[in-house]
Amino acid sequence: MNKKIKVLVVDDSLFFRGVLTKKLAEFSNIEVLGYARDAFEAKEKIPQLNPDVVTLDVEMPKVNGIEFLKQLLPEYPIPVVLVSSVNMNVFDALAAGAVDFVRKPDLSKTDSISSFMNELASKITIASRAKVTPNAHKSVISTLSKTNFSPMKPSSLANGTIIALGASTGGTEATISVIKDLPPDTPGILVVQHMPSGFTKMYAERLNRLCKMEVREAVDGDIVKNGLVLIAPGDYHMKLVKIGPNFVVKCYQAEKVSGHRPSVDVLFNSVAEVAKKNAVGIIMTGMGRDGAQGLLNMRKQGAYTIGQNKESCVVYGMPMVAKNIGAVCIEASCENIPHVLRKHLSSL
Repeated sequence: MNKKIKVLVVDDSLFFRGVLTKKLAEFSNIEVLGYARDAFEAKEKIPQLNPDVVTLDVEMPKVNGIEFLKQLLPEYPIPVVLVSSVNMNVFDALAAGAVDFVRKPDLSKTDSISSFMNELASKITIASRAKVTPNAHKSVISTLSKTNFSPMKPSSLANGTIIALGASTGGTEATISVIKDLPPDTPGILVVQHMPSGFTKMYAERLNRLCKMEVREAVDGDIVKNGLVLIAPGDYHMKLVKIGPNFVVKCYQAEKVSGHRPSVDVLFNSVAEVAKKNAVGIIMTGMGRDGAQGLLNMRKQGAYTIGQNKESCVVYGMPMVAKNIGAVCIEASCENIPHVLRKHLSSL
């Protein structure tokens, strides 16, 4: 019999504490150890109860979730899943070391609690296997910010190269570490990050403030061009098509692929078909296999493919599957992927 995942619920809302403790206990692989009403109570209970995973409300009185994570994780590196409304603070909490997040349910919809709980239970299961390294990405970003990249050769910008990147759990910060200091003449980048609607626009805005390239949430019909990063909108697939001389993104709703919408496989398969050898595929941290087959198809068409290595992944799932099926040309850490990418582009 598999060992149950021990969970501590931290939430200042009496209603949500009740919902989470009751409903999570209904999952056969989860044991709810109890709850804490604020950060102070949580700091007392964590060493006593020794949970495997903590669910955390970002907005709490006294000490908010972000400050709590900064204090907690250096001493107790426990996987934390955020339970949050649509709020920019979720990305600050992820940067502070949280593993993943789930959007609070819309109580006006009858099935919202059920779908919310299923998603949360799934994220808890994934988080229980995650590697927690507090502020790991902060040090990577700091290192990259000190690096002075020289401009790429004009030839690498003139051949219609497309860069496609896919990530899931742990990917919000890992992706930042890859693209943050890429110069503004970098070929266009398409990103699929498993993230719900409402958050992808805020995530793109966050990246746009941090990056030298322009970053925005993709809109159906956007033209891919040098210096532009397009983030797939939550709950929409994004694929690459060619209209006349231009590479264009198509954003649309359809059935989930590889369990996700947006799906990395959808993006990678379209890039393999349309851009063929004039492409780079990057698969990053995340559970499951979304993107692995698509990356293999890209490699078969002559694209250069990069997988994030095990040591720097929060969850070494998607990159591991991609490597095992022969989809990866080279593995590298978050810190080294930008250097690997630029070296390849400069050789074109």
